[in-house]
Amino acid sequence: MYWAEFSTIAIAHLLAVASPGPDFAVVIRQSVRGGPRLGVWTSLGVGSAILLHVTYCLLGVALLLSQSPALFSVMKILAACYLFCLGVQSIRASYIKSEAEGAVSQEPALSAANAFSLGFLTNGLNPKATLFLLALFTVVIDPNTPTIIQVIYGLYIAAATFLWFALLSLVSGIPRVRVLIVKVGVWLERAMGVILIFISLKIALNGL
Repeated sequence: MYWAEFSTIAIAHLLAVASPGPDFAVVIRQSVRGGPRLGVWTSLGVGSAILLHVTYCLLGVALLLSQSPALFSVMKILAACYLFCLGVQSIRASYIKSEAEGAVSQEPALSAANAFSLGFLTNGLNPKATLFLLALFTVVIDPNTPTIIQVIYGLYIAAATFLWFALLSLVSGIPRVRVLIVKVGVWLERAMGVILIFISLKIALNGL
């Protein structure tokens, strides 16, 4: 009965999650710095944060945020500052690495808990994720759809998000891919930093 609605949600989510954004940049960055294991933990954090947005939507908090310019502005500023700091940190780390050959593998890796927290905060503070899920739950999903079905939709989106980014992390762990990434690690780190800074400025100036 709800297959048509679910199909629309699945396609919309696929297009959204495949587009480059802060989640993509952070997951790839962690996969480069600490290997696929940390990338998977970061991906789990991103996927778990989706559940936070789903809860917002089910409780109506996301609608409140979207209708309150002051609250939403605070959220945008927090997200922009967080991503900007990550970008600057990434660029600074790349210059330290460039002074020590092979430092990509020598740099102390984050713990699993810290990688999870990084992914969770990156997605949880992303206003674009809030707006995307708000659009799904208010425009695509029929108001008469039972709450349990909406919860299932949310669980699917969270699981699909985790699997997508976890797959990216595992691909980066393939020996040949890993060697290539290590060779261009410094420049990739800088590129990820620039992307994060660009996204932070875009969020601060445009809200998306």
